[in-house]
Amino acid sequence: MTEPTRPWVSVVVPIKDERDNLPPLTEQLLKVLAEQDASRRASFEILYVDDGSTDGSAALLDTLATQHPEVAVLHFDRNYGQTSAFDAGFRHAAGELIVTMDGDLQFDPADIPKLLPLAARYDLVCGWRKDRHDSLIRKLSSRIAFLARSVVTGDRIHDTGCSLKVFRRRVLERMPLFEGMHRFFPALAHMHGFTVTEVPVRHLPRAHGRSKYGIGNRLFKSLYDLLAVRWMQSRCLRYKIRDE
Repeated sequence: MTEPTRPWVSVVVPIKDERDNLPPLTEQLLKVLAEQDASRRASFEILYVDDGSTDGSAALLDTLATQHPEVAVLHFDRNYGQTSAFDAGFRHAAGELIVTMDGDLQFDPADIPKLLPLAARYDLVCGWRKDRHDSLIRKLSSRIAFLARSVVTGDRIHDTGCSLKVFRRRVLERMPLFEGMHRFFPALAHMHGFTVTEVPVRHLPRAHGRSKYGIGNRLFKSLYDLLAVRWMQSRCLRYKIRDE
């Protein structure tokens, strides 16, 4: 009996109340990945993680999974937050490459092929929203977080908050996650000796729904979490076994 082919890429998308965005997002992802898939002659998967949605997203996700064999859904019993959603997606993803993005359609799935080629040379490829469609407060909070993060962790990635990223599987197998740590993926990857780079990507205005983040649950929490990341950096195990 032939074993099922392992997908070459898994796209992990946390979802919290994004009902109106789900059909166009799914359509765009299927189109982009099918075009990449044709050249590789391998399968792909889209893994949605429903983080306790209450707007009808859960039922719609199940419908999309029924309509498209490439789509799978995990449902949380309540809202646990984005880091938990990413962690659950990572644990269930089967691809050698794992792409992450938000479900709010502010990222263009057509930018995924910009990041994929660099995954042959780097362990983590990060999107960088150089031209952001955010409020002044969100831009300011991101700038403050970048400066603080650069000083504390030495992380010079411009936009760690950009969820559009490509991970090689070995990064996620090595990197433990805790609440709020999705904001520090590049620093955590560096900490374990992995290579990281960034690529400019488009950032689109939100068409449907509302942002789940503000200055209270974004800036202050991320600055607090910096202390935890700095502690982990100072205690990280870095040993090599000598060849006999």
